[in-house]
Amino acid sequence: MSTHTHDHTHGHGHAHGHSHGLVHDSIKRSREGLRAVALALLVLGLAAAAQAVVFVMSGSVALLADLIHNTGDAATAFPLGIAFALRSARAERWAGLAVVFAIFVSACVAGYEAIDRLINPQQVDQLGALAAAGAIGFAGNWVAALIRSRAGRRLDSPALSADGNHARADAYVSLAVIASAAAVALGADVLDPLIGLAITLVILRITWNSWRTVRAGADAAHA
Repeated sequence: MSTHTHDHTHGHGHAHGHSHGLVHDSIKRSREGLRAVALALLVLGLAAAAQAVVFVMSGSVALLADLIHNTGDAATAFPLGIAFALRSARAERWAGLAVVFAIFVSACVAGYEAIDRLINPQQVDQLGALAAAGAIGFAGNWVAALIRSRAGRRLDSPALSADGNHARADAYVSLAVIASAAAVALGADVLDPLIGLAITLVILRITWNSWRTVRAGADAAHA
């Protein structure tokens, strides 16, 4: 009588870690964030190119300041894009701080230009083209602000929301260019720098609100 004890222990513990066509949420978030950043960069790049052409024609210092603002706003796409590509919450928080700093610098530049125009009034030519350039800057920044702000809320990204505030701040600066053209056309040249100072205060308030947004996101991440 033979007893065959077949103790075959088949350890087929295959862990099939396949998503079967599903994309991880972090990857989808990264792609959507990159898409929003790239689209806003394209809009701002086209607006800045149009303004650069008008600046060569008019020689407006106010338009030059707005052009600098728009270029700086577009440049914030790079730290944000890197953060989304890395899918790093920490990098995204640092990008948010970079955006807040860029808004503050925009306020400083706008304030400096306004004070300089009070001290050293300058003649501006091509008022119609100047007003059109301001309108282009406003439209470009406002569209970029909508793209970033909506994506920031959808992706729960304080950095992207702060960048939306940055674009909105530069849209207000572009309005100052239109107001400058109107003031010069009416002969009230002194209103140009005074409007610039008022816009500076608006941007400083947006800086503070953006800082609170980024700080709240950082606190929530550490909670």
